[in-house]
Amino acid sequence: EKRTMTLIEKNGYQDSVYVNAAKIFQGIHTEKRKDRILVRYGDDSVSPTLTFKDEYSQRVSYELAFNALKYQDLLEEILLDSCVYPCESIPDELTSLLVVMLYDLQDRKFQAREIFDEEEPVAEVQKIERYLYSFRTKLAAALARCRIKHDALSIEYILPETIRKQEQRASALPLCVWINTWKISLQDVFSDLKKKGFTRVESVSDFHHYTYCMDQHCHDVLVFPSSLKEELLNLDLFADCKLLLQ
Repeated sequence: EKRTMTLIEKNGYQDSVYVNAAKIFQGIHTEKRKDRILVRYGDDSVSPTLTFKDEYSQRVSYELAFNALKYQDLLEEILLDSCVYPCESIPDELTSLLVVMLYDLQDRKFQAREIFDEEEPVAEVQKIERYLYSFRTKLAAALARCRIKHDALSIEYILPETIRKQEQRASALPLCVWINTWKISLQDVFSDLKKKGFTRVESVSDFHHYTYCMDQHCHDVLVFPSSLKEELLNLDLFADCKLLLQ
């Protein structure tokens, strides 16, 4: 049976990922001036306790939180324009959860979430999910109005140009992968990757799709083309934490 670290793309995450992402976002969200505050996030004076099930859960929790931060202004505008926020039944303490789950919902094109791994449901996540999904048509319409206002083909084009250029540069950078030598040897990694169709080359300049090379300075680091990220994360080597994405 093949194990993977990811769920089917764009199908959502487990409840615990949303909880952790909301806690992270609560601590990093942009504070507005008092005379400009329209969306309230409650008290963030206490450092949150984060509990991650595995490395994948930790990574996607931080990714979700930082994506929500990146689009915070847009997400708040969607909530206000659709009249989904404010809501008397949702306290300020759950606003961060509302925002991170809204980002994920629009990323899934407002389709229902599918979860395949069994996990104890979290009441707050279930509540926010039902609430957002019940207003999905209004939310989608508000997003469309935002895109028209900004003359943007997608939400990425609503971001400032400097941020978009930074993301384009980052997405083109090669992927660095640590070998967990407590669990697997270098030679076994090479053998496993060869069986999976990967070819080892001398340097980054020799990259051509299913290729990789050794880092010039660290003997336990491999470098892969950026285009292989999702395929790499679906390998058993990553699922078993024998390889760790930097």
